Amino acid sequence: MSEIHEECGVVAIYHLPTGPVSPLAPAQGREEVSRLIPRMLLDLQNRGQLSAGISTYSPNRTQLLRTYKKIGSVSEAFHQSNPGKFARLMDCLAGRAAIGHVRYAPENQIDRDFAHPFERSHIKKSKWFTFAFNGAICNYSELKQELLADDASCFAREADSEVMTHFLCSAIKTYDADLFEVCRQTTKKIDGGYALAFMNAWGHMFVARDPRGMKPLCYAFDGSFFAAASESVALFNLGFSSEDIKNVPPGHMIIVAPDKGVEIKEFCPSSRAAHCFFEWIYFANAASVMDGKSVYLVRKRLGEELAKLETTPYNAEDSIVVPVPDTSKAAADGMAYALKIPCLEGLMRNRYTGRTFIDGGETRKRKAQTKYTPLPQVLEGKRVFLVDDSIVRSTTMRVLIDRLRKVGGAKEVHVRVPCPPILGPCFYGADMSSYSELFATSFMLRHYGLDGVTCSEDLSMKWNFTPEIEEEMAQDLGCDSLRFLPMKATSEAIGIPPLWLCSACVTHEHPTEYGCKLAAKALQEFKLCMKETLLDVPFQKKED
Repeated sequence: MSEIHEECGVVAIYHLPTGPVSPLAPAQGREEVSRLIPRMLLDLQNRGQLSAGISTYSPNRTQLLRTYKKIGSVSEAFHQSNPGKFARLMDCLAGRAAIGHVRYAPENQIDRDFAHPFERSHIKKSKWFTFAFNGAICNYSELKQELLADDASCFAREADSEVMTHFLCSAIKTYDADLFEVCRQTTKKIDGGYALAFMNAWGHMFVARDPRGMKPLCYAFDGSFFAAASESVALFNLGFSSEDIKNVPPGHMIIVAPDKGVEIKEFCPSSRAAHCFFEWIYFANAASVMDGKSVYLVRKRLGEELAKLETTPYNAEDSIVVPVPDTSKAAADGMAYALKIPCLEGLMRNRYTGRTFIDGGETRKRKAQTKYTPLPQVLEGKRVFLVDDSIVRSTTMRVLIDRLRKVGGAKEVHVRVPCPPILGPCFYGADMSSYSELFATSFMLRHYGLDGVTCSEDLSMKWNFTPEIEEEMAQDLGCDSLRFLPMKATSEAIGIPPLWLCSACVTHEHPTEYGCKLAAKALQEFKLCMKETLLDVPFQKKED
């Protein structure tokens, strides 16, 4: 599933000036815990490889807040391959508190100006702040128009973070250093999913999670040392135990201040959670625990659920399960163990081909051909059950199937996907925002026609995914068979009821008001486009 990506990861760290120095602090002491940020960001590199950045706070320097960010991976941005340069950078950024960020971005935002954190300088400490943001604001256009209604206002860049900056400034102007009200007032108009890390020149910090809990955020505190991150693995590798690491509840914020310590408060009531189900399927590091559910064990159970649905004849002599590296390994292991056939790495991934997800279709296809190397010694003459996280645009999957046959010598290729087909765009942070780019959508249209595509709340009832559609998709991809895992089985493997998951890209049931509006708009645009370009396509509309 190298064709779809989460857009960001955030971290925050603070060593309070009172009390004993935490054993988890770096050797340099509490005033230099900022040195831990690059390590934390490396653990979140799966969430973004386009840029990395850090903002630090130290009362022992004139420049109380200092921000550094650069295009590239964490290692590239922080010059970790050059020990001297890295050490000088860490000395320059030394501080008792810091926030950090890794980012993936669409092609039109590959620029340092879009990298996080964003720092806004001011002579007043409460108005001098920096923040990092993971997520998406669904009502961005409306909020932007509202802000620009004042001729004295302007936008420096087309980004959600620009809206966030303006709202933070407005809230701080009214509420000064009251971080609870700053957060509450900043987010009360925002529709979307987000995790936010904020710090001002007073040395006050807060982290906040959206009211639906769409974006993950966890924290740990040992009495003097506080840390927060998008994923638990970043905290676990600092030395916190699994018992110490807790999830920030939806609609809650954690305020850290030298004079008050650590406080957790609800800034917005949450009527229901809507955790992104793709976190467990693909986005998250397999070593993380998301909202109490081990990512690795969930993926293993997804594979076991796939095994329950298997109807293709197989045996241990000529059948193997092959994962697409790396995130589908646990699902493939679970499936193979349940079927009692070998799970072998018939595909080797070249980890040094660069980032393919920021490239266009043809470039992505060419890079996919060099990114994975089939092993004929493993594949030749075998019935291969190829396990991949999902099929979104199908570019990589087509290349893999072709190479498994022509280069690997596989006699059969059966594709197994441990999640449902992606039928709609996501407006909450994943980079799939239109119906036209989705592989499964065209096959639903062939069966139900444009008349069967209605408003978003009815779409899930109109579009029923069937074995016949799976067979057509398999023929189009060039594999012998194709099977997706139903949403019910996916939810059971995660261990969270469907009502508490966001699966809008599958069910078209968007958990927020503006998510529904964006889906309806995208659907209308898609229908107009299809009417213009596919008038001659003979839709095979199914009867109820």
